Amino acid sequence: MNELNALAESARAAFAQAVTPAELENAKALFLGKSGRITELMKALAALPVEEKKSRGAAINLVKQAIEAALQQSRQALVDAELQVQLQAEALDVTLPGRRRGQGGLHPVSLTLERIEAIFGSMGFDVADGPEIETDWFNFTALNTPQDHPARSMHDTFYVEGGTDEAPHLLRTHTSPMQIRHAVQHVKHHRAADVAAGRLSDGLFSGDMPEIRVIAPGRTYRVDSDATHSPMFHQCEGLWVGENVSFKDLKFVFTDFCRKFFESDDLVLRFRPSFFPFTEPSAEIDIQFQTGPLAGRWLEVAGSGQVHPNVIRNMGLDPERYIGFAFGMGPDRLTMLRYGVSDLRLFFDGDIRFLSQFE
Repeated sequence: MNELNALAESARAAFAQAVTPAELENAKALFLGKSGRITELMKALAALPVEEKKSRGAAINLVKQAIEAALQQSRQALVDAELQVQLQAEALDVTLPGRRRGQGGLHPVSLTLERIEAIFGSMGFDVADGPEIETDWFNFTALNTPQDHPARSMHDTFYVEGGTDEAPHLLRTHTSPMQIRHAVQHVKHHRAADVAAGRLSDGLFSGDMPEIRVIAPGRTYRVDSDATHSPMFHQCEGLWVGENVSFKDLKFVFTDFCRKFFESDDLVLRFRPSFFPFTEPSAEIDIQFQTGPLAGRWLEVAGSGQVHPNVIRNMGLDPERYIGFAFGMGPDRLTMLRYGVSDLRLFFDGDIRFLSQFE
């Protein structure tokens, strides 16, 4: 029996010295394997008398159970030790403040568009919306743009599939088509009321109706890309049509807008004579800051003019009664001026370090 006790102690010592699962399995094989010490003792029982075989076999089984228990204990000790190493490597200091997920913010151009809509909304202007894939009629023809105008060239405009040679489809080059769409729907509504009352049959509408006062902000597309131009950019067009809307109203409205937008009452505006096919007369609008890094410089911010009579007709209105003005400006450029950004491409690079400044 002392021999069997010594065998159990020897197994416990061998298992305790194992520092990896592989070493423990090798030690197990020495005692419990097919050719291990316990197996050899069991084989030797065959040569013993029956009575001695029973007592000897029972003693060997007890030792075997003790060795198996020691093996399981050593296995668990290795698992616990490995877990402790892993826990130490992945330890968390629960006393530290938690990591907060950063909040997003609006893009600086989106902030500008919201500001534009709010300012013109306070003046009674509605906001129009329309498709970015336009027809040639709404984008060019209805706006009095002739067939040989450079803007109709594929070098300047993105044409897309889906139209015909007579009525091609394109990515809108400005948001003025939304003005036409809004005005046409406005006129159709009041024309239908007059037809139902027997006051109008056909021809241009010259009846009574509320003024058309609308801005049209949105994305536009042209084949152009450099530090101050992008193939995709934003525009905001404005339109005011009524019976007594003059160029004086245009100057007042846009001057008031610029001073509110830039929060500067000493801002100076200059209307320079120019040409646009959809307005007559036409003017470029320049602004001049009196203070700050841009003080004294004239900066072009918009084009404008009195709506051309042909465009008024294409809205379905009688130009002998209705008149108005229109303007178009680039919110991207206004954003650059307001925040002091020199390269337009920064707005579209998606660099969080740049964009996070405007949150």
